[in-house]
Amino acid sequence: MRATAMFVSAVLLSAVLAGCGPGQQKYPIRWVYISRSLSDDQHVEDIRRIAKTASEHGMNGIYLSAGFDGIDLKGEEYFRRLGEVKQIAGQYGMDIIPRCMDIGYNGSMLAHNKNLAAGIPVREALFVAEDGWARHLPDPPVSLSNGGFEQAGAQEIPGWELAGAPGQVTFIDSEEVLEGRVALRFENFGGRQDNPGRVIRSVAVSPDRLYRLKLWVKTSGMDESGAFGSGNFQVHVRGGEDKRELTYIRPRVGRNTDWKEVVVGFNSRGYESVRIAVGMYGAQQGTFWLDDFSLEEIGMVNLLRRPGTPLTVRGEDNGTLYEEGVDFERVEDNNLDFNWDHDGPEIKLTGGSRISAGERLRVGFYHGVRVYDSQVTACMSEPQIYEIWRRTIPLIEKHLDPKYYFISVDEVRAGGACAACVSRKMTMGQILADCINKQVKIVKEVSPEAQCVIWSDMIDPNHNGGDRMGHGYYYHVDGTFDGSWENIPRELIVACWWHKMRYESLSHFSRLGHRTFGCGYYDKEDIANDSTWIEALDATPGALGLMYTSWLNKFELLDEFGDMLSAHIVPEEIVASWDRYPVTD
Repeated sequence: MRATAMFVSAVLLSAVLAGCGPGQQKYPIRWVYISRSLSDDQHVEDIRRIAKTASEHGMNGIYLSAGFDGIDLKGEEYFRRLGEVKQIAGQYGMDIIPRCMDIGYNGSMLAHNKNLAAGIPVREALFVAEDGWARHLPDPPVSLSNGGFEQAGAQEIPGWELAGAPGQVTFIDSEEVLEGRVALRFENFGGRQDNPGRVIRSVAVSPDRLYRLKLWVKTSGMDESGAFGSGNFQVHVRGGEDKRELTYIRPRVGRNTDWKEVVVGFNSRGYESVRIAVGMYGAQQGTFWLDDFSLEEIGMVNLLRRPGTPLTVRGEDNGTLYEEGVDFERVEDNNLDFNWDHDGPEIKLTGGSRISAGERLRVGFYHGVRVYDSQVTACMSEPQIYEIWRRTIPLIEKHLDPKYYFISVDEVRAGGACAACVSRKMTMGQILADCINKQVKIVKEVSPEAQCVIWSDMIDPNHNGGDRMGHGYYYHVDGTFDGSWENIPRELIVACWWHKMRYESLSHFSRLGHRTFGCGYYDKEDIANDSTWIEALDATPGALGLMYTSWLNKFELLDEFGDMLSAHIVPEEIVASWDRYPVTD
């Protein structure tokens, strides 16, 4: 069914109701993003206050993030609060646009089953059987000699490279130490890249193994950490000559903290050596100390157990592939939390196991990863995620009956490495496009007239959909998302959010036949960028509007934003373009 005429009529009606005649039309999408879990009545009052302000200043929609991918797990109080939110939206003439079917940020999805996370393989890890158990052994053992910096010269640390002028930025400190005789102190770095406060070390590792790096840090007078994982204190582990980042964790150490342990895990991938770099990146002020580094190979930490992440246990000498449930009991990581401060499970042998005492085993498994503070990505190739969405979308429809569903596909930072993905023999771009097509189909099966919205970045060659850096990968993803935009429904409304590339992104999707809108504000100190968003929208056929997007719950400029957007008159040529953009293919 084609609904172009219906859509244009709705746009014209909204313009008339807003007091605008022909040629005096507003952009139909004037939304505000709100994120609340609805775990507390205060969240309802927060939404009431924001919705009131938004409505009074010409906004007409709430893009609501409220754990909808886990709506089938919610209790009575959640649904009571959700009902109140729906009433509030109706009172203020606001549509609710639910955030759902997350790929990239999957907390609600993983509440069903954490094992649905994207996985990275570990190959040929050594376990040795003894006393009815098979336990992990490093092979070969690794270490960071002089990890406590005790073998220190006047201005150098044997085995370590100090990035920063000795005696000006980097100091050997014998007064403020965790233990032993000395620690490293960094100060006077002032945000300068030519005088960074960092300590660096290369170390040999085995390919495709799992490692844990530990260190201690103390801070005084440091800058506040930035948002979205951009904390000043960073731990980098990069592989070989490629310098591929193997961990994207940004520990939050605080501005003024006593000695605090930092624990980071990483998979060595195919590399035989890694380069560790720890320190402050972009900090303008303060002092920090480092001490007591250690590195170890670890076992099945954050072990994933799902069909697409098989566990294999093989005899090193005899090549026998041992069977779970016959030779050993089921193995699970009962502490699966995507952190690295716990040990992985051991393998318990069965009474009739063919594994003999002292036997060396080679074990293959898959583990999950997190990015920055808490981001965990689900595997798009695992069928269970689609089964979950087929339960959650009808519940969203029942309780909200929304006109739009916002398919939250963005920053998909892991995938392509598990057996489920590899067996498909598809590129990551093809896997993502297949996922998006399935998501739209699920929505349409429940609500044929609903319109689907999607974030832009993963289907945009100007953004995360391309390979702008020329690496051939994206974060923990094996491969790139090139071509992801080629075979997705053109009915999708695309939310473009990278201000720097607004013209390129809007144009890309407009040429493909998508309607678009911009995502503005982004927690700035003013709304100057938003006027330039409107300029770009005014030049883009099929553009529909702008959303006030705050990830830090900053709504102080919502009134000013709404006034600017609702007062803006859409150019007639853009209005005329709307009937050329299909609502359904």
